[in-house]
Amino acid sequence: MPELPDVELYVARISERVLNQPILSFGCFNPFVLRTVTPKPSDLVDRKIVRVERLGKRIVLVTEPEAYVVIHLMIAGRFEWHAQKLAKRPNGKVQIAAIEFPTGTLVLREIANKKRASVAIYGSQAEVQAINPGGFEPLRATLSEFRSALSQQNRTVKRALTDPRTISGIGNAYSDEILFWARLSPMRQTQKLSDSEWEQLFTATQETLSRWAEKLASDFPGFPVPAQITAFRPDFAVHGRYGLPCPVCESPVQRIAHEDNETNYCAKCQNEGRLLADRSLSRLFKADWPKTLDELARE
Repeated sequence: MPELPDVELYVARISERVLNQPILSFGCFNPFVLRTVTPKPSDLVDRKIVRVERLGKRIVLVTEPEAYVVIHLMIAGRFEWHAQKLAKRPNGKVQIAAIEFPTGTLVLREIANKKRASVAIYGSQAEVQAINPGGFEPLRATLSEFRSALSQQNRTVKRALTDPRTISGIGNAYSDEILFWARLSPMRQTQKLSDSEWEQLFTATQETLSRWAEKLASDFPGFPVPAQITAFRPDFAVHGRYGLPCPVCESPVQRIAHEDNETNYCAKCQNEGRLLADRSLSRLFKADWPKTLDELARE
């Protein structure tokens, strides 16, 4: 699922192409993509785009007269930009929505068996705020605000960082990267962090998100193709790098697998060499499950 740096890249590249441009046509080609009834997509024809915003992990196109097109990419949704009118009607199995402008066509696509990406159209800011999970913006927060929000409940730092009701725009990938650079186990409890650990976590959050937002903007000066928006980047430190060497200590990156999600971490850098219980494998192996990197290396 695209997260804050990826969504900010989309916001910037879409803004460059559609600001002050009127909508020429707006079609939704899959029966599951449109989640609201009124206004209808056709009602927005001839309205100009006056802002492109991020709402958590959603992208919002704001029109004049007032309307809000809220697009949630979910796991497999991605945008395509075509610098001309589409030659034929999009394939509703892949290209599930399209908005045409004088400058080109913005296409929403999703290659997945289960369609989760969505388009919703609202007539007021109040309706948009009603779907806002309410998490604070991490790059605008002070250390005090950051600590106060994340420590209201005693839960793992991984869960706190990925809760959209607490903090906006962070998911599985960037939370792994943040925790690696903060040198914190993903299983640490928020109410047990020391003052210095809170400072480490706050600094790592701001630096990781800022660094990746700048890097993506530099790497993709044009409109990114769908494959370039991914949760698995070769220059990540730990996320998606299970079994590969940690960039700091060269120990193999570890994982905690749970359903469709995988948390990656360095046992040596983040947990004093101790392995965290994998929800699937550790239950299977029980007493035979290694507790440390040394035990793992001897097997």
